[in-house]
Amino acid sequence: MSSTVSGKSGTWRNWGGTVAARPVREVEPASVDELAAAVRKAAEDGLTVKAVGSGHSFTAIAATDGVLIRPQLLTGIRNIDREAGTVTVEAGTPLKRLNMALAREGLSLTNMGDIMEQTVSGATSTGTHGTGRDSASIAAQIKGLELVTADGSVLTCSEKENPEVFAAARIGLGALGIVTAITFAVEPVFLLTAREEPMSFDQVTSRFEELWTENEHFEFYWFPHTGSTNTKRNNRSAGPEQPVGRVSGWFEDEFVSNGLWQAANWVGRTVPATIPTIARISTRAWSTRTYTDIPYKVFTSPRRVRFVEMEYAFPRAALVDTLRELKAMVDRSDLRISYPVEVRTAPADDIALSTASGRDTAYIAVHMFKGTPYQAYFTAAERIFTAHEGRPHWGKVHTRDAEYFAGAYPRFGEFTALRDRLDPERRFQNDYLRRVLGP
Repeated sequence: MSSTVSGKSGTWRNWGGTVAARPVREVEPASVDELAAAVRKAAEDGLTVKAVGSGHSFTAIAATDGVLIRPQLLTGIRNIDREAGTVTVEAGTPLKRLNMALAREGLSLTNMGDIMEQTVSGATSTGTHGTGRDSASIAAQIKGLELVTADGSVLTCSEKENPEVFAAARIGLGALGIVTAITFAVEPVFLLTAREEPMSFDQVTSRFEELWTENEHFEFYWFPHTGSTNTKRNNRSAGPEQPVGRVSGWFEDEFVSNGLWQAANWVGRTVPATIPTIARISTRAWSTRTYTDIPYKVFTSPRRVRFVEMEYAFPRAALVDTLRELKAMVDRSDLRISYPVEVRTAPADDIALSTASGRDTAYIAVHMFKGTPYQAYFTAAERIFTAHEGRPHWGKVHTRDAEYFAGAYPRFGEFTALRDRLDPERRFQNDYLRRVLGP
């Protein structure tokens, strides 16, 4: 997956191709001091500032017409504290590099999302998560943060130091300052056994609570226009390691999941009427497989086929009803959807604007192949999602605004009050933040 591009014209685009921006200038600071100086200079020039990671957000959360900060040089591990079980890492470090570096040190994050191209600061600031019964999002594993605030000063926060900032800034949407380093909780590397198994839609929805209870990490994909799902259970294992074979891994994860998938989506985009047939054939290609490996090799997978995504979080108890309503809507519509619907969970956490803030959560994500009109599908899905107290993912397509979020998040006012204190002049403002947090 390529990262964002910056053409000669100075145009920045995100990975999904949904957002473009023309900053006045771009800065690649090589140190925290250089970043702080860039923020102070922007203030002198009356410009706003945004840091961009790998551009994996489908929303305009990172877009700016002011100063664009690229953190590519702020990468690598600063410190490993084995006694405390923490690692401090520079904000521009891609998750992929963090995972590999930790594995070499015999360490691992407890849980992670399924994509690892994002930078650690971009992933945490937007609330990136995997699936887990007891273990939560990447941001919930943060033990400390360092950020450059609007006046160019460097602020550190943790449960003990500036705790009110820590409560909000772990998922800060880029609104409170520019994150320069993150301290994560880590643990000795462990093994996970993954079991991937096809299951009917009716079976997985009727057994959902049981499957969730019995597995540390449970998720499934439902293919629209079919009654089929593919389930994945990840549980800790005593071993031995039994990784996916090189040839079968390449065949299933690269050739089928990326190569054939790309071709099938091209056909579907050109001739939408073929999509239900392609979906039925795709689900027949699934078979049960089991493998055991270190966490990042089980949790993450390559995603080379580009798409657009909307994801909402619900009280976990509302998941099955919401999903059944989504399926009924698709079944009676003339929509043609080639991408699977992804279902995951997370335990309640204590971060002000986390999608799992204060409640046990389930997620439903809908996708469309890049270049396919997605508005009709996403609008219909969002109508269902908002009727079930849905909270949209900050980095994925949605149409909600500050008024909606003030009702959806009990601690919304706490976050906006902190923003007023840390960024009174809205140095880190953009159109997206104006919409979701209010002016």
